[in-house]
Parts: sequence; C-alpha cells; structure tokens
Amino acid sequence: MRQKLLSWGDDYVIKDEEGRELFLVDGKAISWGGQLSFKDMDGRELAFIKQKMFKLSPTYEIYRSGTLAAVVKQELFALIHHRFTVDVPGPDDLEAKGDFLDHEYVFTRGGREVATVSKRWFALADTYGVEVADGEDDVLILASAVVVDQACHRDDGKRH
Repeated sequence: MRQKLLSWGDDYVIKDEEGRELFLVDGKAISWGGQLSFKDMDGRELAFIKQKMFKLSPTYEIYRSGTLAAVVKQELFALIHHRFTVDVPGPDDLEAKGDFLDHEYVFTRGGREVATVSKRWFALADTYGVEVADGEDDVLILASAVVVDQACHRDDGKRH
C-alpha cells in the first residue's frame, strides 16, 4: 500500500506485487471523524470505513454493501503490546499484533496467521506490503490494515 503524497484527505492506492493498481482508498477530506471509501479501480465501492466517535479507544466500522462487516478496535489495555481486534459476525474474529508504528505486524485468526504487514522491503516512506494468505478475504484484511494505519499514524505527521 502506498499513501498518495499529494492528495486531499487520506488516499491510498493498493497495488499487487507487479505494481498494478487494484484498489483505491478514498479519504473523505471534509467529514466528521474518519471516513474512507474502499473502491476497485473502476470506482465501485467494495467497503466503507467509518470511525466511531467518542470512544475510549480508536474504533472503526467496516461496511460492505451497506451491512456492518466488522468492527476494528484498538485494545488500549493489553499488558505487553497494544493490539487490534477485528470483530466479524460469527466465530471468525481476527487479531492484529506486532509493531504498528513501524508497520511490522500480523493478523491472526484462532492463533493461525492469515496476513503479514511489513515495511521492511520498501524504501519509500509511506509504502508497506500486506501479504494475505490464500482463501482469506483480501478486502476485509486490507481495509483493516488501513484502519490500523489511520489509528496509529494520524494525518498530523506524528505517530500515535
């Protein structure tokens, strides 16, 4: 994923390993709280991300086709490391653990790794990779990674 250097709002272009643009995450520049539209390159909205205001910890909702698909929440009171939970309907919740400030973390489900986020292979400042395991929901995991980025790297240039 790469955050656009000159954009209005928080915009991301997500490319595959060959550099082909696959998704656009369009930040709503004039909105109350964080709102992002996750689109394919033809402009079709695949997911909508909305920050829940007035919560103790950063909380975001991910909608797909108008239906709540997941609630992503930063767990502030973890003993050793902060973590994020991705609460999806049913028993398939995800958890993200690792170094969020440096984009080095993993998503797990039931103790099994389903995606890896890493900045290690990229020289560009606002670029990091997300490797999603076969059979997993790419859009949900990528949208969740965008939420983690929003919560940990707010647009004021400071790390949180």
